[in-house]
Amino acid sequence: MKNFSYLPLLFLLFSLTGFAQEATLEGIILDEYDVPVPGANLGYRGGGTQTNENGYYSIQIPANKEIQLEITYVGFKRIRVSIPELEAGTKKEFNFVLKTGVEQIGTVVITGNRNSRVEGVTTISPETVRKIPGANAGVENLLKTLPGVTSNNELSTQYAVRGGNYDENLVYVNDIQVYRPFLIRSGQQEGLSFVNTDMVRNVEFSAGGFQAKYGDKLSSVLDITYRRPVDFGASLNLSLLGGSVSVEDMSENGKLSGILGIRYRDNSLFVNAKETETNFRPRFADAQTYLTYQFNNKFELSFLGNVAINKYDYEPITRQTNFGTITDPKALLIYYEGQEKDQYETYFGALKATYKVSENYSAKFIASTYNTQEQEHFDILAQYRLGDVNTDIGGENLGEVEFSEGIGSQLTHARNDLDALIINLQHLGTLKKDDHQIDYGVKYTHEDIRDRVREYEIIDSAGFSIRPPLDGFQNNQPYEAYDAPIAPFNNIRAINKTQVNRFQAFAQWSYKTLIGDAEAWLNAGIRTQAWEVSGENIERKTHQVWSPRGQFAIKPDWDTDMIFRISGGWYHQPPFYRALRDSTGTVRPEVEAQQSIHVVLGNDYSFKLGGRPFKLVSEAYYKNLTNVNPYTLENVRIRYRARNNAVAYAYGLDLRLNGEFVPGTESWVSFGYLKTEENINDRGYISRPTDQRLKFAVLFQDYVPAIPDIKFYLNMVYNTGLPGGSPSYADPYEYQTRLRDYRRADAGFSYVLVDKNKEHPKGHWLHRFKELSIGFEIFNLFDNQNSITNTFVRDVYTKSLYAVPNYLSPRVFNVKLGMRF
Repeated sequence: MKNFSYLPLLFLLFSLTGFAQEATLEGIILDEYDVPVPGANLGYRGGGTQTNENGYYSIQIPANKEIQLEITYVGFKRIRVSIPELEAGTKKEFNFVLKTGVEQIGTVVITGNRNSRVEGVTTISPETVRKIPGANAGVENLLKTLPGVTSNNELSTQYAVRGGNYDENLVYVNDIQVYRPFLIRSGQQEGLSFVNTDMVRNVEFSAGGFQAKYGDKLSSVLDITYRRPVDFGASLNLSLLGGSVSVEDMSENGKLSGILGIRYRDNSLFVNAKETETNFRPRFADAQTYLTYQFNNKFELSFLGNVAINKYDYEPITRQTNFGTITDPKALLIYYEGQEKDQYETYFGALKATYKVSENYSAKFIASTYNTQEQEHFDILAQYRLGDVNTDIGGENLGEVEFSEGIGSQLTHARNDLDALIINLQHLGTLKKDDHQIDYGVKYTHEDIRDRVREYEIIDSAGFSIRPPLDGFQNNQPYEAYDAPIAPFNNIRAINKTQVNRFQAFAQWSYKTLIGDAEAWLNAGIRTQAWEVSGENIERKTHQVWSPRGQFAIKPDWDTDMIFRISGGWYHQPPFYRALRDSTGTVRPEVEAQQSIHVVLGNDYSFKLGGRPFKLVSEAYYKNLTNVNPYTLENVRIRYRARNNAVAYAYGLDLRLNGEFVPGTESWVSFGYLKTEENINDRGYISRPTDQRLKFAVLFQDYVPAIPDIKFYLNMVYNTGLPGGSPSYADPYEYQTRLRDYRRADAGFSYVLVDKNKEHPKGHWLHRFKELSIGFEIFNLFDNQNSITNTFVRDVYTKSLYAVPNYLSPRVFNVKLGMRF
């Protein structure tokens, strides 16, 4: 197969780095009688200014860095405040009152971007992302505690939003779209998320009704911003699951800056705790960098690069799964031979040029390339016994299968290889005039996929080979001998060389105004995409879609701080390669874009309780989906039918209450209700694979009052069960059983030795640390047995199938060490 790896490596040759960015503070200084104070001094280490004759000031401060601001004037007590990190280019208004009697010392608290409230975007603190425990800690771990976001697999970073699947979510890092590997089947193979939490500056998430400036997906947008360093810093995190290190710095002339992160992940702690005894050798590692360089005050160039090499070697030995009831216990006992060797190598590089033409207009130019080289090779023979379990307490054979109801074997083979190259060229522009803002963009994408699928499955039951259930086949044995060649139960062989060219464009308008005494915000936009599918032995097909979208928010002039929102539009999801390939491995270029008319009604209510800030966000939504491409879901593997032969709907209600349940910490409680069904070929509505009806989640932070350096974190999720899937070739209308409810709690404890509130004098061995903590984590605190899929086993005597659950990880303990210099 053609190897494209040299192309993204060209991007890694760029050694461009960045510059010191600034943010702006402005406001008015008043005295105790609300009279402006002219000539008041404002200063911080590195800069300062004075108020004018009207008491107004405007001061530039370093972005992405906490500063100490001091305000003084003769005859008044000074003010000392800590200004938290502000993003580059942002402008914040702070008004201060000088007093004659009391010196004022404190911290300015920024609760979030106002635009996020009116746009219905959830903003998550990067500090919270780094602290909250989880089997796969990071941004996605926190997303799973939000209403409307579901996942029943703690080893996976993938998530479903409001009835969609894992392919329906957009992810951006600094305006650049990022991608995932194609061939991964299970969460334990995934390794690392693209997003490196050590580098994150800001996290924003929209679960639906998002603007036209975002791409063509049906469910959600995750928008990540990476930090731009302003001085030297380094961090190191170690645990039994792996480790990460990051280094950041800025040049002396203030024009160059960069951050580099390296991570390593080892899932054997979880796999070795599961019921399958294995020889398991995972090696998941990546290196990621974000660099910037500013040529002048108007032009800057940045580079985002990532190299990830994930190797997954798996050699199962034995497995025993107990299921059934107390009165009728069953067990599945399997002995394995063979192994699996998977490898995923991804290379990603992106250049972004930003040119500030004027105060009102800025333009961005982005070029990116993504290359993934994947192999999935395995030969595994599984010989099983299914039967009744010995329940004689005290007996030497307690728990063993003593009467076999099913005996058989299964041989699975795969030699799947994929090499994909994706190239993007994009231009974005923003024009501001008074209270109006116009955003537009154009984008070209070229996708070149070389894919070879060689996969088969042979099933034997009690010495008889199970043939595939072909249409029209009748089994008349033993009265009529079957003399045809024995066929595998499942056999896929295909070689595809596919190219897709996409052209995208959007334009949107935003406007802030007053309706009476109420503040209002409007957004309207439209985007379009045209794409062409071609390749060897593929008939060339061209498609085009248009997607109008809009948002409206209003804040009444009430004493109560409340915002009402309505948003939605006609969303489309043109098929990516995986959605073009059907279950036989054939690429079907005629597959059209899935469509969704999406409406979201939202309310944002901010209030104080016990003198502490809280916010309740409520959203009700409805989706009407057409041209639906049905799929099956097994662990994290999605297999499409590659036909637009279904319609579907989804509706629900999401509630989230967050605030300072404990003073000085942020916690939240989430509730979600969802119902989503599909109708395939007019046969009637059945549950979609992501039909997760109820969700409760709690994220809680606390500390010991007598010893505040001891912190406690709790991440708790309850989801009702998903549909359990169906055997190969089976009709999904006949398999509508559900998995058991998903219940999981992860707890973390840490002791803070050093932070910004607990510094040590020079000469002390802890003085060199900016932050230092040690921690202990308990994953699956209550040791719940959660299942992700079913294994269907045939009973040779009753001719029936048993759905044997595949359990996820049990209770696991972890220790970690975190430090920052």
